[in-house]
Amino acid sequence: MKKQTKKETPLSIEPRPQNPIESLIRMERLPHMWCPGCGIGISMGAFARAVLESGIDQNLLSVVSGIGCTGRVAGYLRLDSFHTTHGRAIPFATGLKLANPKLKVVVYSGDGDLTSIGGNHLIHAARRNVDLTVILVNNLNYGMTGGQFGPTTPHEAFGTTAPYGNYEYPLNLPYLMDVCGANYVARWTVYHVRQLTRAMVEAMNKDGLSFIEVISPCPELYLRRNRLGDALQEMVYLKENSRIQNGAETRSVAIEQKRQEIIVGKFVDRERPGYIQAMDEHLGKAMGARYQRPSFWEK
Repeated sequence: MKKQTKKETPLSIEPRPQNPIESLIRMERLPHMWCPGCGIGISMGAFARAVLESGIDQNLLSVVSGIGCTGRVAGYLRLDSFHTTHGRAIPFATGLKLANPKLKVVVYSGDGDLTSIGGNHLIHAARRNVDLTVILVNNLNYGMTGGQFGPTTPHEAFGTTAPYGNYEYPLNLPYLMDVCGANYVARWTVYHVRQLTRAMVEAMNKDGLSFIEVISPCPELYLRRNRLGDALQEMVYLKENSRIQNGAETRSVAIEQKRQEIIVGKFVDRERPGYIQAMDEHLGKAMGARYQRPSFWEK
């Protein structure tokens, strides 16, 4: 007589619940190219949540990036996105906005791309108050090309091109954007995910130029070369050494040393006509009945 064996039932596996932000990320392109511990992915997750919370029509949202580690964000987002040449994200985005003012155009790139070769474009976009949202991820060095020091590297920090320490002083980006005329200026770190998401929502719903600096660790190059620990230790540092000071005087928020208190918050939130509105109103007043808006604006 054959022994009866218990019939095994196949295991039922519950489907993994989908994170809402996955609808905005090209999951088929994962795993991403960023180093373990890099904060750029955290900033991208905050941006995806901000898009969902902002109420912006995703069919009218375009993301423009330049070259560098942060520039790769555009390729991972399931949105109309453009990966432009080094330092030229802002002029490209300006042309896109002028050609179709109905678009919400976001420039998403890094400190090397936007403040070095692209620095002049950043200054004049703020001066003109062009209707763009600029998200600048600042990891304090050139992360993709080998860890050279750049415009935001703290004084005396080490880099591949500063083996004895950086003898230059870095740009104070919130102060620069403030004095150049941006309507909205904020700074958060990748530790402050909720505040960063909220700031991105506010920035995207703001007329004129809005600017957010995002402080992010670069564990493989900047942290290692400066013997500042790993990415987890850096997140603890950002938690314990960041001070939220909304409305702070922007000239006082510079990050000049490797280890210092970091002032974060919303520094500037003012109302001033954006570039398109200012141009439209000025030409209408100057030309009177002869003025006609470009026909492609009305499409």
